[in-house]
Amino acid sequence: MEEAQTQPIAVRRLVSEGRGPLVVKIGSSLLIDDHGRPRSAWMNALAARLSQRPGPVLVVSSGAIGLGREALGLAARPGSLSEAQAAAAVGQIRLAQAWAEVWAKQNRTAAQLLLTLADLEDRGRYLNARNTVETLLGQRIVPIINENDTVATGEIRFGDNDRLAARVALLADAELLLLLSDVDGLYRTDPRLDADAERIAQVPRIDAEIEALAGSAQSTGFGTGGMVSKITAARIAVDGGCPVLLAGGTGNGDPIDTIERGGGTHFHATERPLARRKHWLRSLQRPVGTIHIDAGAAAALKQGASLLATGVVRIDGEFDRGAPVSIDGPHGPLGLGLAGYDSREATVVSGHHSRRFEELLGYAGRGAVVHRDDLVLFER
Repeated sequence: MEEAQTQPIAVRRLVSEGRGPLVVKIGSSLLIDDHGRPRSAWMNALAARLSQRPGPVLVVSSGAIGLGREALGLAARPGSLSEAQAAAAVGQIRLAQAWAEVWAKQNRTAAQLLLTLADLEDRGRYLNARNTVETLLGQRIVPIINENDTVATGEIRFGDNDRLAARVALLADAELLLLLSDVDGLYRTDPRLDADAERIAQVPRIDAEIEALAGSAQSTGFGTGGMVSKITAARIAVDGGCPVLLAGGTGNGDPIDTIERGGGTHFHATERPLARRKHWLRSLQRPVGTIHIDAGAAAALKQGASLLATGVVRIDGEFDRGAPVSIDGPHGPLGLGLAGYDSREATVVSGHHSRRFEELLGYAGRGAVVHRDDLVLFER
């Protein structure tokens, strides 16, 4: 019982006292006022507190579209993709300038990183992004990270900066992900409708009940994320061993003080996090094909085996060797993996023992259709 009481306090202290990387995601509604301008005083107060932290800080910042819409004469959020991307193009430079000025007052340099989903889905680009982040943090430079809205379209988007922040937290091997929003935690009922709504201080495990409490995603202010996206982001982070704090940042006061007094909701990290390569696989959002397997192969995968051709019943889609693919069992999706063969080869060997590979392919083959080191299951 004593450990359960002290753990949340220790985790909250990581915000101001931690020595490992801290990822802070800040929603548009906190950064932009009703006139479409940066809330400079709030940003300065936050940076002043975070600059005192011994460990490095990364900021995942929303707000580019909100800051750029005024230049396009838009009274509300852009209604078309082209308008949104144009607003992002204008707003992103304003957002970067605002953050650069804020951190300069703390004698810190800010750097801008614009990412797309493809940057973190492709293994080589993922490693390049990780190396860049590690180099910046080694120089005490503060990365300001946002999705590259000017080029990202529906099929290549993270969808919201909550999920981007979770992916960045894993990429940076962060010791904490702090989601600052216009809500101060997860509630059992909607606090906007229920004055007596109970805030949940701790979530040891994200299960179906917790997901149900999130309800349907709601857009607030200039932002696109809602509680559903925050729970999804929290699951990505905690599965990789990174705890999450969901906390409120509204008002003109110091949100760090509120957090340290016990505010927000703490999502506990899993006790046995996935290895770095595994949680990269787990977070992939764009599998390019599907490998359908039988019940025997599904059972073998759950025991830690590689996926062999004998258990494959069908291949859907066209993909190259090494591409991310979904693995579906008789009852639906089981996991994600990197294909050991391209789609043509995988189709040829499906259902056959490896001793027939040379006859079927013209060469001896490369072993498993998906190796266990390149495979992660949804249910561990």
